Amino acid sequence: MGIIQDPQYAVRYRGFVLLQQQNHSWLVRPERSPMRLLPFRTPTCSLADVKALVDWRLEEDASLISVA
Repeated sequence: MGIIQDPQYAVRYRGFVLLQQQNHSWLVRPERSPMRLLPFRTPTCSLADVKALVDWRLEEDASLISVA
């Protein structure tokens, strides 16, 4: 018999796949290459917080490109 675990969720958002981990943190990966941002993990937080973090990182990426 297996151990019953909480379900894990995968959400697609703005070109990224947000994968909820067992400890309720999130793994954020790009859907395809070329990658604008490298994959990263978040601390334990809600889905809304992860989406806000992705938005912030995309905004930072765009502002760095425009400065160059």
